[in-house]
Amino acid sequence: MGFFEKMKAGLARTRSQMAATINTMIADFTEENEEIYDELEEALILSDAGVETTENIIENLREQVRLRGCRGQEQLHDTLAEILSEAMDAGDTSLKLGTVPSVILVVGVNGVGKTTTIGKLASRLTAEGKKVLLCAGDTFRAAAAEQLTVWAERAGCGIVRHEEGSDPAAVVFDSIAAAKARGVDVVIIDTAGRLHNKQNLMNELSKIRRVIDRELPEADVECLMVLDATTGQNGLIQAKVFTESAKLTGIVLTKLDGTAKGGIVFAITAELGLPVKFVGVGEGVDDLMPFDARGFAEALLA
Repeated sequence: MGFFEKMKAGLARTRSQMAATINTMIADFTEENEEIYDELEEALILSDAGVETTENIIENLREQVRLRGCRGQEQLHDTLAEILSEAMDAGDTSLKLGTVPSVILVVGVNGVGKTTTIGKLASRLTAEGKKVLLCAGDTFRAAAAEQLTVWAERAGCGIVRHEEGSDPAAVVFDSIAAAKARGVDVVIIDTAGRLHNKQNLMNELSKIRRVIDRELPEADVECLMVLDATTGQNGLIQAKVFTESAKLTGIVLTKLDGTAKGGIVFAITAELGLPVKFVGVGEGVDDLMPFDARGFAEALLA
C-alpha cells in the first residue's frame, strides 16, 4: 500500500469531519458564493489547523481562485490541493544522514510513542542497509531500556544501555564511542520525556547535545521531536518548549489515524517552521511513513 492509500485510510477520522464540507464546497462552487469559504474555514479550524494558518489558507484560496479564474470542480480541487500542500511546506522532509556515523536524537514527552518510533526508524534504516545502533538515553523511566532492547532485537541492530538512573549523557558518550569502534552508520538516541521539573529535563537535553557536538563535531545530527497527533494544540506548546534546548530539525507525528484533528500538520509547519518528516498511521513497522505534503493534501480531499 502506497503513501496515498495509507494516508487516506489513516486520515479517515479527519476526512469524515471535513469531507462533507469540502465536497459540498466543491460541488456548490461559484466565485460569488461566499459561504463556501466560511464553511471551509470552520472545517479547518475544527481539525486543529489553527486560526492564523486557516485564515492564510482561505485568503490564498480566494486570491488563486480570482487569478486563475477557477470555474469547474476539478480546477478548484487542484487549486485547493496545491494551496494545502504549500501550507505544509517547511523545508526538506528527508533525513540528512550523510556522515558515518550520523545521529538521530529523538525527544518528546512520555506517552507520545518515542520508543516505538525509534524502533520503526531502526527497522527502516536497517532495511535500507545501514548499520544502526540504539542508545538507551532514557535512564529515568522504568523499563525504558528493556523496551528499547526488544526493538533492537526486532530491527537486528545493537544497543548501548546503562543501569536505571545513570547519567544519560554518559550513555550517549559510550554509544558514540561504540559507534566509532564498530563502524556504525546511524546512532539513534532515546531521551527522557519527564524529569522532576521542566528545567531539569531541558538541562539534560542540552548536556546530551554538548556531548554529541563535542564527540562528533562534523556529524550530521537530526533532532526529531515526536508529537502525538491526538493532543492537538497542546503538542505545539510541548514543541516550543523543546526547541529551546534541543535544536529540532523536524517533527514525527504519531497516532494520526486515531484523531479527527489531522489539521495539526498545518499548524506545526506554520507556527514552528519545522518540517514534518514522518507520520504514524498505524501499529505496523511500515506504518511510520516519510511525509509527503501533496499526498497528504490529496488524501485529505479524497
